[in-house]
Amino acid sequence: MNWLISILSFIAGAALGAFFTIGLWWTVKRITGSGRPYMLTVISFLARTTIVLAGFYLILQLGSYHILFALAGFVIARTILAYKLRPNSEKERRQTAG
Repeated sequence: MNWLISILSFIAGAALGAFFTIGLWWTVKRITGSGRPYMLTVISFLARTTIVLAGFYLILQLGSYHILFALAGFVIARTILAYKLRPNSEKERRQTAG
């Protein structure tokens, strides 16, 4: 097993997780001001999911073992960003809600 490729797979998975989470955060921030929130939600979901699945498919071409590193990076990045992007105070929660 090549450790360099495994580390790069982890980094690629983390980048995919960051892309997915930031894309979701962007969608949620803009959903209230959108004229068609359901269209924004559906298009955002399809775009994020398609890009992430394509990224995992490319990583899977390196070997089935590397996908585990990519999934670990994805989950860790999503967890960190979900913690960092959450509203910290009651005032921020009210501003986010409307």
